[in-house]
Amino acid sequence: MRMRFKPYARPELLACDYHEHTPLEMKGKWRASFARPQQPFHLELGCGKGGFISQLALAHPEINYLGIDITDKVLILAKRKIERAYLEAGRPVDNVKITDLDIERILNAFNEEDVVDRIYINFCNPWDRKKGSKKHRLTHPRQLLLYRTFLAEGAEIYFKTDNDPLFEDSLEYFPQAGFEITWMTRDLHAQEPDWNIRTEHEGMFTEMGIPTKALIARKLPDSAVTYQEPLRGAAKAAALAALEGKEQEEVE
Repeated sequence: MRMRFKPYARPELLACDYHEHTPLEMKGKWRASFARPQQPFHLELGCGKGGFISQLALAHPEINYLGIDITDKVLILAKRKIERAYLEAGRPVDNVKITDLDIERILNAFNEEDVVDRIYINFCNPWDRKKGSKKHRLTHPRQLLLYRTFLAEGAEIYFKTDNDPLFEDSLEYFPQAGFEITWMTRDLHAQEPDWNIRTEHEGMFTEMGIPTKALIARKLPDSAVTYQEPLRGAAKAAALAALEGKEQEEVE
């Protein structure tokens, strides 16, 4: 269901201390922007309404968190959820931030100095309805290669989804992008780990009888990367021309 425009969202977010208004200016500065910059730094990509990150950050004050989503319409809900959770706990909001950013262009706001120790990806868009749309998946190899730029060596990605095709494809995506899958399940709630925090989508799909699929993947050295972006357009034409030239030389 498409969310309605919220005219109050942007002004309220601009008045919020833990909303980063200019993420593109934060490249290389994310860790230093927290009250305790020496702490581990975790991201949630596609934080949505904030149900997950508000619980996680509150439970782990020893870790700094950043929730990223693309639209104010959901970030305003995340802001209010975080605010309410910390208020009820009687604590200042000092280890979590939110910002609006196109995750497909995440390197506009992050570089190798923004060392991230863990990424969470929960119930992202499966992009399985249109031909050619799979490249927009947050677990597609070309996206995973972007994350490698700022992920610490041995850093982990925690991934959850209700979508079977996305999960099965992701089991191939991660190794191609140089990640080792260290744990996985096709039914997270059959033997639910103590660390799991159920998101809004997770609760909804569970009530519908749809099992949650999940995995943990660990970043390996660059030598483990096997994925190569398919050539298109002029680059593909040039490669074919070069190949044809080589074949001609072999004939001669």
